[in-house]
Amino acid sequence: MRKRIEKLRALMEKEVIDAYLVTSPANLRYLTNFTGTAGVAFITLDKAFFITDFRYTEQASEQVQGMTILQHQGDIVGEIIKLMESEGINVLGFEDAFMTYAEYSVFEEVIDAELAPASGLIEKLREQKDDAEIAIIEKACAIADEGFEHVLKMVRPGMTEIEVANQLDFFMRSLGATGTSFDTIVASGVRSALPHGVASEKRIEQGDLITLDFGCIYQGYVSDITRTFAIGDPGQELKDIYQIVLSAQQKVIEVAQAGVTGSYLDSVARDFITEAGYGDAFGHSTGHGIGMEIHEGPNISRSNEDTLNVGNVITDEPGIYIAGLGGVRIEDDLVILADGNRILTQSPKELIIL
Repeated sequence: MRKRIEKLRALMEKEVIDAYLVTSPANLRYLTNFTGTAGVAFITLDKAFFITDFRYTEQASEQVQGMTILQHQGDIVGEIIKLMESEGINVLGFEDAFMTYAEYSVFEEVIDAELAPASGLIEKLREQKDDAEIAIIEKACAIADEGFEHVLKMVRPGMTEIEVANQLDFFMRSLGATGTSFDTIVASGVRSALPHGVASEKRIEQGDLITLDFGCIYQGYVSDITRTFAIGDPGQELKDIYQIVLSAQQKVIEVAQAGVTGSYLDSVARDFITEAGYGDAFGHSTGHGIGMEIHEGPNISRSNEDTLNVGNVITDEPGIYIAGLGGVRIEDDLVILADGNRILTQSPKELIIL
């Protein structure tokens, strides 16, 4: 954690910030390892404080290393004001993308210093995972892979999408997951044309193509996988679409490495799908970063001209969606390496027809 704080301080100096107030739960956990629900970090250029209340002081003493732990008796803002005065803080950076307007209004009224919007500093650090983080994400992916295998064994016509999602979610928890990365998507039949078709009361029928997009949280990190399979023959057009999506997804894997841009990877999948005649049916980005949150940088999208770095963990998830017919998406999680990538999700990708 100390190295992460030092990297943050280097960014603070560039932004001319005397202190940085960390309130985002994901960023707090990244910097402090604190897993409770009440606390903030106050980082100066040479000191670090963690402020919480009496409910979490013992937990903080066990989890938070390298910081002075302070227990606030009344309003936490009062404790922050004391720190700013004692440490001579003139410019306080804060996470404007996370802090509410009401919270900001309180700070603006009572703090006699410049409030500097500075979201994204920690998020930028989080984009590059170390070996320990990658190992945890890999375990989260392994749990998801076992979840997919479980679904293939238990799914049957007549089940509702919600039944499938619930059984999958509970199964992943039984393997050590603490939650799901997002609301599990089970989209069958014509509903598979909905890119984010969260599980519904629709019953699965013979001949349905089913898109299953899900993931789990393990030790604070997420996995994100999509597989599309069928119960019975879904028809030739959807089988052809499946092969187009699979080829597009594989082409991204073949070229993903440090030094390429997010926009380039997006174009690899998008151009292939467009040449196959389905460009208008691929409306979302090719992927995104994952880590402590399900959507992190770097984005694998048309607008991202930044290059990928070693340690980025990204999704590769092209798709084709035809209203009234159905859709296909295939997604893997990739670790970016200097000379390629490593696939963390290992579930089979050939079209499975049960």
